[in-house]
Amino acid sequence: MSSKTKKILKKAWNVTFTVIVVLVVACAIFLVGSRIAGFKVFNILSPSMEPKYSVGDLVYVKAIENGNIKGIEVGDDITFVVGEDLTVGTHRVIAIDEEKQQITTKGLANETEDPPVHFKNVIGEVKFAIPLMGYVSHFIQNPPGTYITLVLGAIFILLVFLPDIIGGVRKLAKKEEPVAVSANASAPVPTPSAQPEEAKKPEEENPQE
Repeated sequence: MSSKTKKILKKAWNVTFTVIVVLVVACAIFLVGSRIAGFKVFNILSPSMEPKYSVGDLVYVKAIENGNIKGIEVGDDITFVVGEDLTVGTHRVIAIDEEKQQITTKGLANETEDPPVHFKNVIGEVKFAIPLMGYVSHFIQNPPGTYITLVLGAIFILLVFLPDIIGGVRKLAKKEEPVAVSANASAPVPTPSAQPEEAKKPEEENPQE
């Protein structure tokens, strides 16, 4: 593979990696960060609010506490619970009865209005929605989508760090590779160090008589 091809592939990988990281961060912000900001997130499961909200849209609801509907007016879209099974719905406010503490709602695509909802059953007001994001949220939060997401995340992390791991292994292998010695090369013969000769003891002269 030529160096030019390697550069093109590396550039393509960097762009792909950047796009994926941006998408992951965006999903994390919209699915997790919004909850920190006081929003509750709900999937639209029916077409009752079309054309404004379609099935699969994700709505972000600013939660209220203790039935305090201050700020909610006729024409706002709210999310609420109804029935003994606590079914969650998102419809438009068409009337507010302060005396009875009830709100009447209606789906934009419905011909009839809903039964009145007590203030305490109001979850909050819809602030904005993201089209089709509900499908992603539902897939990630429910098996087998949860497991598939975890596996894909692990594979993605492995692919990100795999080039560095392979490069490190190759460098380590090069360092540990033995240096080849030529067969014709003769080992240097060590030169013996000169040993000092022992000084001869001078012969004693016979004393003359």
